[in-house]
Amino acid sequence: MSIKPYVIGIGGGTCSGKTTLVKNVIGLIGSEYTMTALHMDKYYKNPIIRTIAPITGIEYAEANHPDSLETDRLFSDFNEAVANEKNDIVIIEGLFSLHYEQVREKLDLRVFVDLKSDERMYRRIKRWMDRQSVDDIAHRYLDTVRYRHDEFVEPTRWRADMIINGTLESNMGTEILITYIREAMKARKITI
Repeated sequence: MSIKPYVIGIGGGTCSGKTTLVKNVIGLIGSEYTMTALHMDKYYKNPIIRTIAPITGIEYAEANHPDSLETDRLFSDFNEAVANEKNDIVIIEGLFSLHYEQVREKLDLRVFVDLKSDERMYRRIKRWMDRQSVDDIAHRYLDTVRYRHDEFVEPTRWRADMIINGTLESNMGTEILITYIREAMKARKITI
């Protein structure tokens, strides 16, 4: 008898550590299970949609709104991965992995990576400073990213089964998640 993959959604704010967490999980248990990881960052519309900051009126590229993604392609790839019985585990990560109902309803485990806004802003500056000035990065974060986080990402925390500290200085959150996944996979084999 075949069984559908164990499906994990990992959400959280920009630069909170979602992708790092997925890499750590795959690095630590990827040899034990057949895994597929979908990263929502790969699904941004091209050209990216634009937005006007609500307070300053400055126009920015909008990557922090659910409408910024090619949802038809995302949902199609996600559904295909979930339907593929060769996958033991499917992980979908991104800002909106706990936002979209079409994704959320198929998740066996919902994880929110939490990190304070000042540290997320610092990480964002480090990530983008080779392409933009610190001032441009900070203005965009304060004008739109922070606003969209409060509007669309933060509310998904309450849909999570598990909240992990995004500082990732200690691997305790990763270890807890991996222990939980292993136990869930064992339980699934027992019930077959």
